[in-house]
Amino acid sequence: MIDTKTSFDREAAGAAKNARPLFFISDLHLSEAIPRTVAAFEHFIEVTANEADSVFILGDLFEFWIGDDILGAPDTDERARFARRMARLMHTLSERGIGLYVMHGNRDFLLGSRFMKDAGALFLPDPFVITAFGRRIALAHGDALCTADHGYQRFRALARNRFAQRLFLALPLSTRLAIGQRMRTKSEGARMTHSPVTSAKYDVTKKAVSALFVGSRTNTLIHGHTHRPAMHREVEGARWVLPDWELDIDPPRGGYLRLDETGLRALPL
Repeated sequence: MIDTKTSFDREAAGAAKNARPLFFISDLHLSEAIPRTVAAFEHFIEVTANEADSVFILGDLFEFWIGDDILGAPDTDERARFARRMARLMHTLSERGIGLYVMHGNRDFLLGSRFMKDAGALFLPDPFVITAFGRRIALAHGDALCTADHGYQRFRALARNRFAQRLFLALPLSTRLAIGQRMRTKSEGARMTHSPVTSAKYDVTKKAVSALFVGSRTNTLIHGHTHRPAMHREVEGARWVLPDWELDIDPPRGGYLRLDETGLRALPL
């Protein structure tokens, strides 16, 4: 497992051939409403991740997260049961000696210390730089790179403000759940009108990507959020976009990145 106070230095270990790989995922948007996607995540944690040294979740693990106190809500609340079930599932990684690192996304930026403890996870700031298998790699969720969407960037600044978060978390849990559901419905409606696949407004901008490459002194970037999975070649280096997971539609989609001594590879679920 890595120490998030420093970069992950695989070079010091010589990137030995038997070194275990790192796995990267994002944009699962988990909720009790998508059982096939949840089942795929359970299989990923219980089976696929067994060969990994560490799993990195780069944002939007949940469809929305309205505060860690959902973990303590009564069992009569379906969302509370689901949240606890997912936290227990992820905690099995640390029990098997596998590191789990979680970054905030635009849907779950209220994931807090209680969740991290219950899930056996360590929090990753956005962006974050690791050094692994001789590579220096920048990690991000990706929403901060979508600077052409000015309205969203204003919302993002407000949502990440600690005072604003404290005010929101002071609301009753039922009120926060209702707000989260309304935001989800509004977001889905916007996607129906402006597909992220066709609208440049919802994609990263070259200026923001270049600034991250230069500022992090890397030539490899891994992020999610845009739902445009591919290895994009930028002037400064390779930009890998993680796939979103959606197995409750036809055709299903999903996948992850694997980093080992041979490099980065995109793999299906």
